[in-house]
Formats: sequence, C-alpha cells, structure tokens
Amino acid sequence: MGSKVKSLSLLILPLAFSLCFSSLSSKPADPTPAPWPHQFHSIIFMNNNGSLQVVDLWYDWTNGRNFNIIQNQLGKLLYDLEWDNGTSYIYTLDSNKECRVLHFPVGVLRPNWLEGATYLGQQEVDGFLCNVWQKVDFIWYYEDVITKRPVYWVFYTGMTAHVMTFEVGAVLEDPKWQAPAYCFKESEKKENTVFKSVVSHGLSREGLMTGSFNVSMLY
Repeated sequence: MGSKVKSLSLLILPLAFSLCFSSLSSKPADPTPAPWPHQFHSIIFMNNNGSLQVVDLWYDWTNGRNFNIIQNQLGKLLYDLEWDNGTSYIYTLDSNKECRVLHFPVGVLRPNWLEGATYLGQQEVDGFLCNVWQKVDFIWYYEDVITKRPVYWVFYTGMTAHVMTFEVGAVLEDPKWQAPAYCFKESEKKENTVFKSVVSHGLSREGLMTGSFNVSMLY
C-alpha cells in the first residue's frame, strides 16, 4: 500500500509543480482600447501649444458623417463637416461666408481606429486612472480604466485634447448636417490648394481625427 501511495505521489507532484509554475509564469494579456460607439456627442477642450479651442464633436458612423464645431479662443467659430465619401467642408456662418472644401481618399474615422495600438500601461491624468496606448508615433490615447471612456489624447505635435463630456447614442438633427450653399461654389483650384496645405503638415484623415487638427490654420 505504501509503495502505491509513494508511486502516486511521484506522479502528482510533478503535475502540481507544472501547473503552479505555469500559473506563476503566465502574463495577463494587455488590455485593448474600446471601439468608439457608432454614435456619440462630446465636448473636447483642445490646447495646441497655447492656442485654445473648444470642440463640439458629433460622431455618427452609422450615417457616415462626423461634425466638429470649433470655437477658437476669442476667435472664429468654425464648422468642420466630414462625410464618409471623403469630402469635408470647413466653413463659417458669418457674413464673410468662408468655406474650404477638402477631399481625402478615406472617409470618417472608423470606430476601431485604435486597433494595433501599443499598450504602455496605466497613468493618472485629469484625475482619472487610465490605460494608455500609442498609435504609430502619432497619438497617445488615454482611456478610463473603469468606464472605458476616452479621457485625454496627446498628438505628436504637442496638441492635447481633454474630453469634457461623452454622450453615447446622442445624434445631431439631420438639418444641421447641411453645409451652406456657398460651399458648393468653391473652385477646384481652391480645393487643391487647401488639400496641399493639409498634406504639407503630414496629416491624413486620421490626422484630422475628431477635430483635433487645427483647421484654423487653413484661414
């Protein structure tokens, strides 16, 4: 009997040791950023190296559109209306009737645009404990550990974004998505000039993400 117990022990102990070692050596998988809701409304405070803006963002992936209403500090109120066909209208609604039309090969920023980002760990910012990711040396993205809401972004240019509100499911009324008539009278020459201005800053559609590109430089 004693011999059988001893033999059984010799079989169990290595197995138990193996399981224990496996448990200790295994590393939990890094968290992944939550995809953006298909529709949301957010107020974002932007600081572009001292140039301040408040962005009223309406993201509507469901209908293939994105709208940034940008108030520059003591300056212009700009409207950046983006469609999934690659066309953007950046305009004012004042008496000057300014408008720029931009064309991009891609459309509205997709909800899972952070796929493939590198996880950097956790950091507290703006009073929130956040998971932090870096996307191709372009953006550092901070997401609340508990709620998974975006809290803060830092762009490679030094521009920062502080998310003040985040309303999932909020949708702007359809009539407010219409660009003014004078936007459709812009010449092709002017469109190409503005496009080259954007390209010269090394930015694609993702570079314009959620109004973080300082569109006031186009005026």
